[in-house]
Amino acid sequence: MKGEGARRIRVLVAKPGLDGHDRGAKVIARALRDAGMEVIYTGLHQTPRMIVDAAVQEDVDFVGLSILSGAHNTLFPAVLEGLRGAGADDVIVFGGGIIPDDDADALKQKGVAEIFTPGSSLEAIVAWIHARAGDRPDPLA
Repeated sequence: MKGEGARRIRVLVAKPGLDGHDRGAKVIARALRDAGMEVIYTGLHQTPRMIVDAAVQEDVDFVGLSILSGAHNTLFPAVLEGLRGAGADDVIVFGGGIIPDDDADALKQKGVAEIFTPGSSLEAIVAWIHARAGDRPDPLA
């Protein structure tokens, strides 16, 4: 944070699709919260539209998508497209879960900023968000 009264980094953590396993998403959400970020967790079974609506309503800086179901090639681009359509293309989208390297590369080419797979450290994820947030304009400046 840049100083007292500065706006904290806001992150929406979402579980798109029918994936019913959210332990990893909850661990990430807690780590981000403990690092001083405001975290909104959407819960399970979110559609891309629901995620986009929540991101816009909550005025988040980042959207973290967690998926284990294998539907990342469909759901992640749908969230990106929805954010663009809603005029929220400045929101940085990152993902995590069981995502093969080739798919991760393709998702990055479509606009996903980073993919964190099992074994990624919580410290590395927090540091990555802080580094990317530093590139964003301060809305209070």
